[in-house]
Amino acid sequence: MMDTLEIQSLIPHRFPFLMIDRIIELEPGVKAVGIKNVTINEPFFQGHFPNHPIMPGVLIIEAMAQVAGVLAFRSGVKGNTIYFMSIEKAKFRKPVVPGDQLRIEIKVLQSRNKVWKFSGEALVEDKLVSEAEFTAMVTMVTEKGL
Repeated sequence: MMDTLEIQSLIPHRFPFLMIDRIIELEPGVKAVGIKNVTINEPFFQGHFPNHPIMPGVLIIEAMAQVAGVLAFRSGVKGNTIYFMSIEKAKFRKPVVPGDQLRIEIKVLQSRNKVWKFSGEALVEDKLVSEAEFTAMVTMVTEKGL
């Protein structure tokens, strides 16, 4: 199990854009499971939507990508950040609201050096709320950029 501080030692994301609270399972090169506790205090709920708060789908996908980043770095890939290259087959099946706990399950579909392809599912109470396949590239970013 990894807590927020250990997650932050692997990926560059910080509040308010760190979208995962824990990693509860990790099998290097194969799969990882992360947890996101969705609270009313999330900054995006102020505008999405004020009288009917729903977690934006793009942020659910971002949470998947962050779990995938932890998986890639814990699998021995070298670099300090990971960038989306493509997102495919994204589906949103049910709104995610304050009080929900997202269970984010990521599997490696393919890895070639710094380019990785993943499948991801986000679940609330064992019900699928979102899914996607995505490709990402691990790279080294310096203070001056790439």
